[in-house]
Amino acid sequence: MKLRPAHIPNAICIVRILLVLPIVLYLLDGRFDLALLLILVAGGSDGVDGFLARRFDWRTRLGGLLDPAADKLLVMSLFLTLAWLGLTPVWLASIVILRDATIVGGASAYTLLIGKVQPEPSNISKLNTIFELSYLLSVVAQQAFGWPLERLVLVLGAGVLVTAVLSGLDYVLTWSGRARAARAT
Repeated sequence: MKLRPAHIPNAICIVRILLVLPIVLYLLDGRFDLALLLILVAGGSDGVDGFLARRFDWRTRLGGLLDPAADKLLVMSLFLTLAWLGLTPVWLASIVILRDATIVGGASAYTLLIGKVQPEPSNISKLNTIFELSYLLSVVAQQAFGWPLERLVLVLGAGVLVTAVLSGLDYVLTWSGRARAARAT
């Protein structure tokens, strides 16, 4: 198979997926500075692949699935690892993972019962992603460098909680409504 320019964003996504294991291993080894660096690289790669896909119209169905999968894998792995290390509350990690599992399960059910799902992140979901990444970066940076202040980490964690619950409910209500409408036709 020949690599075409349209495959570049997908290849970047795959690299992001491959970065998850070293990030987790660095966290488990207490190398928070290196883990933070790789998290920043993964975050930057997410921006680059999205820019390339939009700017040059290099969007593919695979990319539409790979990109959110890579994001969810990174976020879930970070929450699980940080909860394991006692650096984030288990209940917060559980809420984030339950939300993502609900979204993935709902999308799978919709695909099986109704048809293809075209990923459409809502504004509250995008805000949730910002809170999650800011929170995770803050927790790791605090371990690596002693900043930001604990109060900021607490505020970001509260933002994760609120936006995770609201965006999870938004997805369930929106897609169950679409499923009912599709079944009625």
